[in-house]
Amino acid sequence: MNTLFITWDVDPAFITIGSFELRYYALFWMAAFLVGSWIFAKMLKRENLDLKLLDSIFIYAFISTIVGARLGHCLFYDFDYYSAHPWQILNLRQGGLASHGAALGMLVGLWLFARKNKVSYLWTLDRVTTVIPIGGALIRIGNLMNSEIYGTPTDLPWGFVFVRANETLPKHPTQIYEALFYTLIFILLMYLYFKKDEGRRHPGLIFATFLITLFLGRFIIETIKNPQSPFEVGMTLNMGQILSLPFILAGIVLFILAYRHKLGEKPANR
Repeated sequence: MNTLFITWDVDPAFITIGSFELRYYALFWMAAFLVGSWIFAKMLKRENLDLKLLDSIFIYAFISTIVGARLGHCLFYDFDYYSAHPWQILNLRQGGLASHGAALGMLVGLWLFARKNKVSYLWTLDRVTTVIPIGGALIRIGNLMNSEIYGTPTDLPWGFVFVRANETLPKHPTQIYEALFYTLIFILLMYLYFKKDEGRRHPGLIFATFLITLFLGRFIIETIKNPQSPFEVGMTLNMGQILSLPFILAGIVLFILAYRHKLGEKPANR
């Protein structure tokens, strides 16, 4: 029997005043957008572009991500309940946000941003997806504070017993695994943008790299995650893995096309 493990019993609320509760999860979501905005501003300055684009993209990205994440959870993970109680879709207090839905929502939101501001969609995707992984890492730490989205039982000494989830066995802290992996992807994409200048040399390549690495990592880590919904029990591939496959395949195709300059855009001159 494993006697080495970490007992995790953290209150998910950062501040509680009467019926008002501010959770760490919300704080990490806000931190994700603030960090992303700061880095995007650095990109705009580097390319001598109007910083007003930052305000516009923040609005489009924030709204589309939240809407997509919520609808993704309702459609992919709990469709039976929300199809019978559609008004509950707006009840964000009960939780339920899906990262794949957030990705789809952001793709739509960034397309609207690019169209509104008359900038290239590929240009937008390359720069925004460079900073998304660090946001994803912060949000996974928020999941850790909520004692949710953890893994299967483990004998490893860093297994977590999630007391507030009524768990008694050490589980894989998959939130930490994902946060570390997303941080590594963030470092890679920042290197490609700032050091290799791939956003200019091969438009679309950074976005493609993001799709391949992030969703491949998600696919692998999902193998040791607990089912997020009852219907996933017994499935060969869970919903997170199924939803990751199209992103990985799209990333491979886009990577090849971007490297060959066949995405309809030529390298920008400076």
